Amino acid sequence: MLPRTLVAATLLMSTTTFAAPTFHDDARLHDIAGAISAERIESDITTLVNFGTRHTLSETQSDTRGIGAARRWIKAEFEKISADCGGCLEVITVSDTISGQKRIPDPVEVVNVIAIQRGTTDPNRYVIMSGDIDSRVSDVMDYTSDSPGANDNATGVAGAIEAARVLSQYSFNGTIVYAALSGEEQGLFGGKILAAKAQKDGWRIKAVLNNDMIGNIEGVNGVIDNSTARLFAEGTRVTETAAEARTRRFTGGEVDSPSRNLARYIDRIADQYIENLDTMVIYRLDRYGRGGHHRPFNDLGYPGIRIMETNENYTRQHQDLRTEDGIKYGDTLDGVNFDYTAKLTSLNAVSLAAMSWAPTPPADVSIKGAVQPSTTLSWKGADTAQNPQLAGYKIYWRYTDAPQWQFSRYVGNVTEATLENVVIDNYFFGVASVSKSGIESPVVFPGAAGSFGD
Repeated sequence: MLPRTLVAATLLMSTTTFAAPTFHDDARLHDIAGAISAERIESDITTLVNFGTRHTLSETQSDTRGIGAARRWIKAEFEKISADCGGCLEVITVSDTISGQKRIPDPVEVVNVIAIQRGTTDPNRYVIMSGDIDSRVSDVMDYTSDSPGANDNATGVAGAIEAARVLSQYSFNGTIVYAALSGEEQGLFGGKILAAKAQKDGWRIKAVLNNDMIGNIEGVNGVIDNSTARLFAEGTRVTETAAEARTRRFTGGEVDSPSRNLARYIDRIADQYIENLDTMVIYRLDRYGRGGHHRPFNDLGYPGIRIMETNENYTRQHQDLRTEDGIKYGDTLDGVNFDYTAKLTSLNAVSLAAMSWAPTPPADVSIKGAVQPSTTLSWKGADTAQNPQLAGYKIYWRYTDAPQWQFSRYVGNVTEATLENVVIDNYFFGVASVSKSGIESPVVFPGAAGSFGD
């Protein structure tokens, strides 16, 4: 047995041969983070609250009350933003009539309002930021009572509008979608409708950032915290086939789904570009027994996560407006911290921009190295017409129990690279695309378990 001091030295020698990841710092991304306005977000949340209720089954004809007035106002805001950028946004509604459901028994048109900022070189590659329009009180079928929905989820919608205001002043290689989705509280119908359209139209979705409650800093547990946020990311894809599951059993990938590596990417963005924000990547689709509008996209195999506050206050969620035993119930404006909402909106905006300026994530990543002293990764080269910004690729690896990528090596514009004396059995591996300006894509784990698609 080696003395403890010799063991430590040996470990140090073995790990210091690996380079810890370094990341290019892009001034444009700092500018984007700084351009998000808490004042504009507060104004937008206040406007949404003032519609009284935004319940999916509520009034649609009034110009001042109900979900119809809210979605027309959102559409008009997107159109104003588009006018300011010379028509850079395509503003549309995507809808379907839903009926015969437990929470929508009679026919109701569920209408999403979306703004599409087309990419200049790879317009069919999409990243999406979403928030849900609708609100509710204690009785999920009560569509007449006042339901302000200030935090749940005027914050997410206001964030998407504000991100559009800022990012519309730039052009990107890939397409960005800003989505205000309906029908969330009644069964995630807005997300289902948009995800179905994306699948039908062949959108190459690389990320869905669902923002649902990004404004509360005072938890029901007594914690007051404006410096953390949660990123919920599912593991193994629900669309995995039996053959893919068998492969994963022997090669790994349970914690390296595209959703998980998307979350790791955003966690790194927070560390680098968002002041005083630490994100917590949670290995779970959503909170216990609850759901959000990223799930319909996950259901079709698309990478998607939920971004939200760390400390929830249940007295402000899904509650009739009232005071009982000295406790004020209801999702009202005084429960929203607008600076915090702006901070999480900045995280979204920077992440969307970085992914849209980066080349597309590598496709068809594979790995070999069993019973060998080295590990070889290969991948399909990106289409150069769609990705003229591509400089090359970067290999990442980490210990199998490490939450974040620990080591990296830039290998240039090649489609295969070998890590000498790095044993495949001891690490997890992945590959990212790198732009000429140094911006990277999310890391892609080899095989079907980690694929972001073509």
